[in-house]
Amino acid sequence: MKIFFNALTFFLLSFTLLTGQTDVPNDWYYGNPGEGFNGISMNKAYSEFLKGKETKTVIVAVIDSGIDIEHEDLKDNIWVNPGEVPNNGKDDDNNGYIDDVYGWNFIGGPNGKNVGPDTYEATRVYGALKYKYENADPAKLNKTQKKEYDTFIRAKENVEKEVAKAKSNLSQLTLVEGKVMASLTDLEKAMSGKTFDIATLEKLETSDNQSLTMAKNIAMQYLSASDVTSIEGIKETIKGEIEQDKKASQTKLDFAFNTEFDPRKTIVMDNYNDPTEKYYGNNDVEGPDPLHGTHVGGIIGAVRNNEIGMDGVAPNVKLMSVRAVPDGDERDKDVANAIRYAVDNGASVINMSFGKGFGTHKTLVDEAVEYAAKKDVLLVHAAGNSSQNNDVTENFPNSTYEKKSGFLCKKQKKAKNWIEVGALNYKDGEDLAAPFSNYGAKQVDLFAPGMKIYSTMPNNEYAGLQGTSMASPVVAGVAATLRSVYPALTAEQVKEAILKSVTPLTNDVKIPGSKTDKTSFSKLSVTGGTVNLEKALKYASTMKGKKKIKTVKA
Repeated sequence: MKIFFNALTFFLLSFTLLTGQTDVPNDWYYGNPGEGFNGISMNKAYSEFLKGKETKTVIVAVIDSGIDIEHEDLKDNIWVNPGEVPNNGKDDDNNGYIDDVYGWNFIGGPNGKNVGPDTYEATRVYGALKYKYENADPAKLNKTQKKEYDTFIRAKENVEKEVAKAKSNLSQLTLVEGKVMASLTDLEKAMSGKTFDIATLEKLETSDNQSLTMAKNIAMQYLSASDVTSIEGIKETIKGEIEQDKKASQTKLDFAFNTEFDPRKTIVMDNYNDPTEKYYGNNDVEGPDPLHGTHVGGIIGAVRNNEIGMDGVAPNVKLMSVRAVPDGDERDKDVANAIRYAVDNGASVINMSFGKGFGTHKTLVDEAVEYAAKKDVLLVHAAGNSSQNNDVTENFPNSTYEKKSGFLCKKQKKAKNWIEVGALNYKDGEDLAAPFSNYGAKQVDLFAPGMKIYSTMPNNEYAGLQGTSMASPVVAGVAATLRSVYPALTAEQVKEAILKSVTPLTNDVKIPGSKTDKTSFSKLSVTGGTVNLEKALKYASTMKGKKKIKTVKA
């Protein structure tokens, strides 16, 4: 992961030195609101309210890219299917999935292969409808066709825009690389015979030489924040980082927005057009790149108080890995089956840190959400990172059930077992809402810490990431804690406890995506506040649980 140099950002900032960033502790969100950062009162909850309290083990399903189940800070909290004998090639518990010891992978194949990159949903919609509407006359379309045509046009515009952006990025990166390398060569000449260190660089006179000024700033950045000690080393590092940026853009062209690319046929080999098909995939719950899911899993349930890494939010949790999210957009069939799998195998909370702009088979997911509701399972979902108002622009999946047409037409309703989460910044004041976070006074329930969130990474590593993907598991961890301490509470009651106990914030903040427009933070979500573990526990303690708890006689 790059830490120091983002080529395009650096170039567009006129090569200014990236300094003055606030030091943020890795555990910034553990504390209380107003104590330097707007935390979730996790430390206080554990030191006071939860001290000495008994907890029940709660299974939390993480529908994601996969989890590194051998991670030092996760392995003791990984769910193990009690009814399955590992690696015997049999479906011991008769649930339809062979050797699903730690969960299941719905984007893998029977031969053990896995989907890595995949297309975006917009690409699939564009590719599927292109033959039908590419040359269509909208004036001649009936009402049903017109609706489908509008979806096609929206998908087409999205794909063409992103393809153009990726191509532009590649061109700019090539330009940046040339300018940066040339400037560093100028610096080499200017530093000839001199000691290459910060003190010497500070004294170097660059006057009006923009190229030399840029190189000087870059060199000082690397010398102060990395192990690189030579100009040649800086060149090699930057070349590698620019190559990563180029690869990211090229991947979008080759896979994400390529209408001809379809890994489904050759890897998963299911009948994708059969929405009732459930039993496909494999038992590889890590997949080729479990970075995202591992980070999410750690936020919820990294082992607490083991003096390594970090502490998860939940006290007594088992993480079930359900792989359904590729490097691209998840597919609705996989999401629906992942939810059903998690429900059927004992999960009482499901975290879903994914989303997209098109819901091609939304009904499939809606039915799975209703199934989870009937089984008393709470779903926690990331609101998205497009700086958009979800009340105006739909983000999928979501809690609003799709209207049924014809004779069965009924009033649109929302799932009561669903919590939608926006991302909170570590900064206060007008920057309180993360600049990338989606929001919505009707569609987003609350906010949770989502910037510079330190958590587990594959191969026993740790790092900070940001996104509503990080905010959602904070809330899932809070939900798991409530279900652990108060197992008689239903999913709806847990949701009520979380939403009724938020830390209210009313100051004016920048609307995500805008540098100037402001609104009250209270208008960005249903509750107008941020999650608070201690307050949620206290609220839950006043509730009478509606769920019958089975007791085992001695």
